[in-house]
Amino acid sequence: QVQLVESGGGLVQAGGSLRLSCAGSGSRVRFNAMGWHRQAPGKQRELVATITSGGSTNYADSVKGRFTISRDNAKNTVYLQMNSLKAEDTAIYYCNAEVLSANYWGQGTQVTVSS
Repeated sequence: QVQLVESGGGLVQAGGSLRLSCAGSGSRVRFNAMGWHRQAPGKQRELVATITSGGSTNYADSVKGRFTISRDNAKNTVYLQMNSLKAEDTAIYYCNAEVLSANYWGQGTQVTVSS
């Protein structure tokens, strides 16, 4: 069974940085696209960034130039480096991964940016 475990969330001041990690396990095949979504209180879950197994990336306009997604295919791990954080980045961040055409989600990690 595929499992995704996020880490790295926390409380940071506006302008600061955090790095999220998501480690995937439970599959003997390579994870395909991996990514990050977030959900703020009272809002729908939204895409933050995705990365294919080949390294192609896609970002939400709101995080372009501030966030960087990367991955380590050997470890089935995806990272999200978040710089110049803003109060509006406050949300629960969820990792997701596509494995053999099925989509899996992590449990989420809280990111809180104080202004």
